[in-house]
Amino acid sequence: MKKITLILSLFLMISCNSQDKRPLIGETEYQQKLNASYKDASKSPLKKKDLKDFKGLDFFPVDSSFIVTAKLIKTENAPTFEMATTTDRKPLYKEYGILKFSLKGKNLQLTIYQSQDDLRDEKYKDYLFLPFTDNTSGEESYGGGRYMDVLTTDEKSDGTIVLNFNNTYNPYCAYNDRYSCPLTPRKNHLDIEIKAGVKVFEKH
Repeated sequence: MKKITLILSLFLMISCNSQDKRPLIGETEYQQKLNASYKDASKSPLKKKDLKDFKGLDFFPVDSSFIVTAKLIKTENAPTFEMATTTDRKPLYKEYGILKFSLKGKNLQLTIYQSQDDLRDEKYKDYLFLPFTDNTSGEESYGGGRYMDVLTTDEKSDGTIVLNFNNTYNPYCAYNDRYSCPLTPRKNHLDIEIKAGVKVFEKH
């Protein structure tokens, strides 16, 4: 009888622990990691009232047609400039190059940038900044546009880079106005609906 009681006790302990460690919400590893970071109060951009009821970000369905191969044309001798933001802050950037690609039968291009501050940070020195707006901006997606992280190490030997629009995210300003976020340059508007990646955040 004692043996049975012990087994039942162990089973209950394991059940309780497995309930505490609920699976992360998200269709892909990217979505799960993003949701996990937003759920973490120590690094989440969410306001306390939004964090309290946070279950997970709202994403468009994952769609492989929004994974494209782009040709990177690097910008030679690009000048350093001050990027406009939602505040008075003016971070320094350089135009890294032009990305040309086809999506849904349209020939499109985006300008990709390199933060001069990130170059001095070992953790982020390989990161490039790709902001864009599209025809869902202000409706199904955040009006200020969305961002995509691209790494210099992503570039292949033939000068191409794979862009996955399913792995796009909102600037922190979409969740909390205390942040200062780079504004998407007008030339980075895509005249197409990018129904991939994160959707607009419905604040409580």
